[in-house]
Amino acid sequence: MTLRLTPYLMMNGNAKEAIEFYEKTLDAKILFNQTFGEMPENPEFPLPAEAKNLVSHAMVKIGESDLMFSDTFPGQSHQSGSQVTICITTDDKERAKQIFDALQQGGQVTMPMQETFFSPGYGVVIDKFGVTFQVFVEGKQ
Repeated sequence: MTLRLTPYLMMNGNAKEAIEFYEKTLDAKILFNQTFGEMPENPEFPLPAEAKNLVSHAMVKIGESDLMFSDTFPGQSHQSGSQVTICITTDDKERAKQIFDALQQGGQVTMPMQETFFSPGYGVVIDKFGVTFQVFVEGKQ
């Protein structure tokens, strides 16, 4: 049996921008990206014009992990929240600092990147899309 948990980010019309941002900051590789306009038409549910270029489903690979995205469909509610965070783990303290610095552009640092009793480098940042990232350096440095 295979079991895998994949974070799925529901965005508020800015999934394409978020994907491009993570391509630059986290070296994400796009595995799949489809807009609502690229989906098969359903005459019973005509697609509003403002939805055609929104992301219906996307998947990117960051290191060894997958991250999925979708924009909410026009008219659906969207709420940013902190119930899900993404922990980026590396054994390279310098790379962790680069990632942390890139994610904080336009975002908010909730815990500066620093040495802690459990890690040679750890910090928490909310990026400009409202996604909370924990950046964690594992091992002794």
